[in-house]
Amino acid sequence: MLGEKLETVEQRIADAAARCGRKRQDIRLVAVTKKFPAPILREAYAVGLRDFGENYVQEFEEKYPLLADMPEARYHLIGHLQSNKAKKAAELFQVIQTVDSAKLARRLDGEGKSLDVLIEVKLSEETAKAGAAPEDLPAVIDAIRACPHLHLTGLMTMPPWSDDPETTRPYFARLRELAQRHRLTELSMGMSHDLEAAIEEGATMVRIGTALFGPRKKV
Repeated sequence: MLGEKLETVEQRIADAAARCGRKRQDIRLVAVTKKFPAPILREAYAVGLRDFGENYVQEFEEKYPLLADMPEARYHLIGHLQSNKAKKAAELFQVIQTVDSAKLARRLDGEGKSLDVLIEVKLSEETAKAGAAPEDLPAVIDAIRACPHLHLTGLMTMPPWSDDPETTRPYFARLRELAQRHRLTELSMGMSHDLEAAIEEGATMVRIGTALFGPRKKV
């Protein structure tokens, strides 16, 4: 079942890449496994997935001991990170996609572990959304680049929810423009319902949950 869903997602990614003259191998599929138990991650690993996105440090901390025999797995924190959880996040994850301040960058760097990081950029007016404002990017970029243990790779964003991918497309285009301006290469954007628009606008990472695992159970 998961294998079939993965094939469908892979075809969608490949078709979108082909439409805009890009290569499939230039786009990383991050399987979003928040709210799913460790056996689901193990099944995903068995069918070939290697990048996993989690939203909550505490939730992933509980799963992590059950995943020790998945040596090629790479874990991305894609949810908002509070500074007081930076120590645990640095222990558990290889990639932090949601750095949004100089303070958080320094806190992560202080843990002494080599981490790939992306800056989360807030491009909408929604109060619930986190991220650095576009005008604050230069200061956050400078702060991260001054941290010897952090490797800044790019930007990520979470547009306002819409069933219509064309509604989110302008946010993807805006993130691409910001990345080009600041000479950053990675763009983490696009989910199950709008991955095609994201890829057409330059996404190098798409974060896919529902299309692979189905809807999350309500708690």
